[in-house]
Amino acid sequence: MGGGGGGGRGLTPSELQQLEQKAKESLKTSGDASKCNVFISFAAEDLTDVNMLRAQAKNENLDIEFNDWSLKKPFDSKDAEYVKRGIRERIRQCSVTVVYISEKTADSKWVNWEIRETIALGKGVVAMYKGDRPPSRLPKAISENKVPVVPWNQKALAVAIKTQAQKK
Repeated sequence: MGGGGGGGRGLTPSELQQLEQKAKESLKTSGDASKCNVFISFAAEDLTDVNMLRAQAKNENLDIEFNDWSLKKPFDSKDAEYVKRGIRERIRQCSVTVVYISEKTADSKWVNWEIRETIALGKGVVAMYKGDRPPSRLPKAISENKVPVVPWNQKALAVAIKTQAQKK
């Protein structure tokens, strides 16, 4: 499963719109315009690396700053439509989806769905890889949508997130 996970009841469209408006207002008044709400999409097998990224984003001395709105635990449901609704709500609350790509990511149907859903919602997407070069196989949604792919480098990722957030 991708960055999805978590639980709870779904929000009504009205509640979701109110929550999104509050988040936007909060970002405008927070005094830190460089911080974005980010959804992290990843293959479940990459959770350790993604948790490292989350920890780095909390370090005040680094260039990468974002509020992580991705889900920390998988949805407790086998109902794919329920899971999609929950993930979609999180993506709506973000300005950018960061896709952590590894050799395992190309096989994740959830990562491809999360990328496509992010784009359908008019949000930015950036893919990030660890190591010297990107994996040999990328999720199809990255190639199809010409998603920018950057190395796991704090400055490069920070610039890519900011660029993608400003596009939308």
